[in-house]
Amino acid sequence: MAQRIDVKDLDVFYGDFRAVADVSMVIEPRSVTALIGPSGCGKSTFLRTLNRMHEVIPGAHVQGTVLVDGVNLYDREVDPVAVRRQIGMVFQRPNPFPTMSIAENVLAGVRLNNRRISRSDAADLVESSLRGANLWKEVKDRLHKPGSSLSGGQQQRLCIARAIAVKPQVLLMDEPASALDPISTLAIEELIAELKNEYTIVIVTHNMQQAARVSDRTAFFNVTEAGEPGRLVEMDDTRTIFSVPSQKATEDYISGRFG
Repeated sequence: MAQRIDVKDLDVFYGDFRAVADVSMVIEPRSVTALIGPSGCGKSTFLRTLNRMHEVIPGAHVQGTVLVDGVNLYDREVDPVAVRRQIGMVFQRPNPFPTMSIAENVLAGVRLNNRRISRSDAADLVESSLRGANLWKEVKDRLHKPGSSLSGGQQQRLCIARAIAVKPQVLLMDEPASALDPISTLAIEELIAELKNEYTIVIVTHNMQQAARVSDRTAFFNVTEAGEPGRLVEMDDTRTIFSVPSQKATEDYISGRFG
């Protein structure tokens, strides 16, 4: 079951530097939420707080709460590894493990979590995950070839297959198509539209047209000047944000007057 995320009064720090300030939002289940805004406004930093990935940077910490179906991900007893299993992430550049085959890449997360799996169950999981990422038909006859042998767009879909193989409930995507050609980008966007039937999806994108095409709700982040923290300016249904935003800064950004 895809899950609702409630963010309340979230501040994100790297050491003493406050990178993101005072973010509160509701991310609805089984929907796509787009995060837009100029470079350096904290979109990707905020995205990484939703599965505690930012903690891999020494000194990073948060104040505030991130509730997933009422459970605070930052409670002391919550295991960050378990959080990342529940909330998967797809990065800007495709990052299949180069020494692993296509099939091994799909199973990497499952094996990392020490899940014992029979050969037949593994084969079923590889197929179902690759089908879920709309990649099965293209690779079913070369599952033992290196994941790095695929095209860029196929590699990104392989990374999505790897993410969904561990059965997460939320998928975070940090500019998943920014390094891809237009045809591969379209394939990723079509896949996102299908995946939202099963997952809660949050996507960072600099592409306004992409945000308008793929998302149900859009959140606009901004930073007033260098050295200041990024803040959430407004969040609404995507159609509203792109047609009648409530804040002039949002309108200026979407129309290309800055950013």
